[in-house]
Amino acid sequence: MAQKSRLLVNTGDGKGKSSAAMGVMVRGWARNWRVCVVQFVKGGGWKVGERKLAAELGIEFHTLGDGFTWESADLAATAELGRQAWLVAREKIASEAYDLVILDELTYAINYGWITEEEVVQALASRPDRTNVVVTGRRAPQGLIEIADTVTEMRKVKHAYDSGIKARKGIEY
Repeated sequence: MAQKSRLLVNTGDGKGKSSAAMGVMVRGWARNWRVCVVQFVKGGGWKVGERKLAAELGIEFHTLGDGFTWESADLAATAELGRQAWLVAREKIASEAYDLVILDELTYAINYGWITEEEVVQALASRPDRTNVVVTGRRAPQGLIEIADTVTEMRKVKHAYDSGIKARKGIEY
Protein backbone atom coordinates (compact mmCIF):
# COMPACT_ATOMS: atom_id res chain seq x y z
CA MET A 1 0.00 0.00 0.00
CA ALA A 2 1.36 3.42 -0.97
CA GLN A 3 1.93 5.96 1.76
CA LYS A 4 0.03 9.22 1.72
CA SER A 5 2.13 12.21 0.79
CA ARG A 6 3.64 14.48 3.42
CA LEU A 7 3.38 18.19 4.09
CA LEU A 8 6.50 19.71 5.66
CA VAL A 9 6.77 23.31 6.88
CA ASN A 10 10.10 25.05 7.56
CA THR A 11 9.44 28.28 9.44
CA GLY A 12 11.02 30.62 11.98
CA ASP A 13 13.44 33.54 12.03
CA GLY A 14 16.58 31.45 11.64
CA LYS A 15 18.56 30.76 8.48
CA GLY A 16 18.15 27.47 6.65
CA LYS A 17 14.46 27.16 5.75
CA SER A 18 14.98 27.22 1.99
CA SER A 19 18.28 25.35 2.23
CA ALA A 20 16.56 22.48 4.05
CA ALA A 21 13.83 22.41 1.40
CA MET A 22 16.47 22.24 -1.33
CA GLY A 23 17.98 19.25 0.44
CA VAL A 24 14.59 17.54 0.12
CA MET A 25 14.55 18.59 -3.56
CA VAL A 26 17.83 16.73 -4.17
CA ARG A 27 16.72 13.74 -2.12
CA GLY A 28 13.50 13.51 -4.14
CA TRP A 29 15.38 13.78 -7.42
CA ALA A 30 17.73 11.00 -6.27
CA ARG A 31 14.64 8.79 -5.79
CA ASN A 32 13.51 9.51 -9.37
CA TRP A 33 10.70 11.75 -8.21
CA ARG A 34 9.27 14.40 -10.47
CA VAL A 35 10.07 17.63 -8.60
CA CYS A 36 8.90 21.23 -9.01
CA VAL A 37 10.00 24.34 -7.10
CA VAL A 38 8.00 27.58 -6.98
CA GLN A 39 9.68 30.60 -5.37
CA PHE A 40 7.32 33.36 -4.26
CA VAL A 41 9.71 36.22 -3.41
CA LYS A 42 12.98 35.66 -5.21
CA GLY A 43 12.88 36.81 -8.82
CA GLY A 44 14.63 35.81 -12.01
CA GLY A 45 17.38 38.35 -11.33
CA TRP A 46 18.56 36.33 -8.34
CA LYS A 47 21.24 33.90 -9.48
CA VAL A 48 20.68 31.39 -6.71
CA GLY A 49 22.78 28.24 -6.62
CA GLU A 50 19.80 25.95 -6.15
CA ARG A 51 18.27 27.15 -9.42
CA LYS A 52 21.52 26.33 -11.23
CA LEU A 53 21.56 22.87 -9.66
CA ALA A 54 17.90 22.29 -10.56
CA ALA A 55 18.65 23.14 -14.19
CA GLU A 56 21.54 20.65 -14.22
CA LEU A 57 19.29 17.96 -12.73
CA GLY A 58 16.28 18.68 -14.95
CA ILE A 59 14.11 19.87 -12.05
CA GLU A 60 11.34 22.32 -12.90
CA PHE A 61 12.10 25.61 -11.11
CA HIS A 62 10.02 28.80 -11.14
CA THR A 63 11.32 32.08 -9.66
CA LEU A 64 8.19 34.22 -9.84
CA GLY A 65 8.70 37.12 -7.45
CA ASP A 66 10.55 40.37 -7.93
CA GLY A 67 12.73 40.39 -4.83
CA PHE A 68 12.39 41.56 -1.27
CA THR A 69 9.23 43.56 -0.59
CA TRP A 70 11.17 46.30 1.19
CA GLU A 71 13.07 46.88 -2.08
CA SER A 72 9.94 46.92 -4.27
CA ALA A 73 9.30 50.02 -6.33
CA ASP A 74 5.67 48.94 -6.85
CA LEU A 75 4.10 46.90 -4.04
CA ALA A 76 0.88 46.35 -6.01
CA ALA A 77 2.88 44.73 -8.81
CA THR A 78 4.84 42.66 -6.28
CA ALA A 79 1.56 41.46 -4.73
CA GLU A 80 0.21 40.53 -8.16
CA LEU A 81 3.35 38.47 -8.83
CA GLY A 82 2.73 36.66 -5.55
CA ARG A 83 -0.86 35.91 -6.55
CA GLN A 84 0.30 34.65 -9.94
CA ALA A 85 2.93 32.45 -8.27
CA TRP A 86 0.16 30.91 -6.17
CA LEU A 87 -1.87 30.14 -9.31
CA VAL A 88 1.16 28.34 -10.76
CA ALA A 89 1.81 26.51 -7.48
CA ARG A 90 -1.83 25.48 -7.04
CA GLU A 91 -1.93 24.11 -10.59
CA LYS A 92 1.31 22.15 -10.08
CA ILE A 93 0.04 20.65 -6.82
CA ALA A 94 -3.36 19.65 -8.22
CA SER A 95 -1.96 18.25 -11.48
CA GLU A 96 -0.97 14.87 -10.00
CA ALA A 97 2.20 15.19 -12.12
CA TYR A 98 4.67 15.72 -9.25
CA ASP A 99 5.96 13.66 -6.37
CA LEU A 100 7.32 16.79 -4.68
CA VAL A 101 6.40 20.47 -4.91
CA ILE A 102 8.44 23.00 -2.95
CA LEU A 103 6.72 26.31 -2.17
CA ASP A 104 9.66 28.48 -1.20
CA GLU A 105 8.66 31.61 0.77
CA LEU A 106 4.93 30.86 0.47
CA THR A 107 4.25 32.13 4.00
CA TYR A 108 5.10 35.69 2.94
CA ALA A 109 2.38 35.66 0.28
CA ILE A 110 -0.11 34.65 2.97
CA ASN A 111 1.17 37.01 5.67
CA TYR A 112 1.21 39.99 3.30
CA GLY A 113 -2.42 39.27 2.31
CA TRP A 114 -1.68 38.44 -1.33
CA ILE A 115 -3.49 35.10 -0.95
CA THR A 116 -5.66 33.76 1.85
CA GLU A 117 -4.60 31.23 4.44
CA GLU A 118 -7.87 29.37 3.88
CA GLU A 119 -7.22 29.00 0.15
CA VAL A 120 -3.73 27.62 0.77
CA VAL A 121 -4.85 25.26 3.53
CA GLN A 122 -7.67 23.90 1.34
CA ALA A 123 -5.38 23.34 -1.65
CA LEU A 124 -2.70 21.63 0.44
CA ALA A 125 -5.16 19.52 2.44
CA SER A 126 -6.76 18.24 -0.77
CA ARG A 127 -3.51 17.61 -2.66
CA PRO A 128 -3.15 14.32 -4.54
CA ASP A 129 -1.94 11.37 -2.46
CA ARG A 130 1.35 11.20 -4.39
CA THR A 131 2.23 14.91 -4.07
CA ASN A 132 4.52 15.75 -1.15
CA VAL A 133 4.85 19.46 -0.39
CA VAL A 134 7.47 21.51 1.44
CA VAL A 135 6.55 25.08 2.47
CA THR A 136 9.10 27.62 3.66
CA GLY A 137 8.96 31.08 5.18
CA ARG A 138 8.74 32.96 8.45
CA ARG A 139 5.62 33.10 10.60
CA ALA A 140 3.81 30.07 9.18
CA PRO A 141 0.10 30.63 9.84
CA GLN A 142 -1.66 28.39 12.35
CA GLY A 143 -3.90 26.72 9.76
CA LEU A 144 -0.85 25.61 7.80
CA ILE A 145 0.83 24.32 10.96
CA GLU A 146 -2.28 22.35 11.89
CA ILE A 147 -2.48 20.43 8.59
CA ALA A 148 1.28 19.84 8.29
CA ASP A 149 2.80 16.46 9.08
CA THR A 150 6.13 17.97 10.14
CA VAL A 151 6.85 21.55 11.21
CA THR A 152 10.40 22.68 11.88
CA GLU A 153 11.13 26.08 13.37
CA MET A 154 14.54 27.53 12.58
CA ARG A 155 15.57 29.75 15.48
CA LYS A 156 18.12 32.49 14.99
CA VAL A 157 20.85 32.48 17.61
CA LYS A 158 23.25 34.69 15.66
CA HIS A 159 23.40 35.85 12.04
CA ALA A 160 26.27 37.48 10.15
CA TYR A 161 23.89 40.02 8.57
CA ASP A 162 23.24 41.51 12.02
CA SER A 163 26.95 42.40 12.16
CA GLY A 164 26.84 44.07 8.75
CA ILE A 165 28.21 41.08 6.83
CA LYS A 166 26.51 40.83 3.44
CA ALA A 167 25.10 37.64 1.90
CA ARG A 168 27.69 35.41 0.26
CA LYS A 169 27.29 33.27 -2.86
CA GLY A 170 27.39 29.63 -1.93
CA ILE A 171 26.27 30.31 1.64
CA GLU A 172 23.11 32.43 1.46
CA TYR A 173 22.34 32.03 -2.25
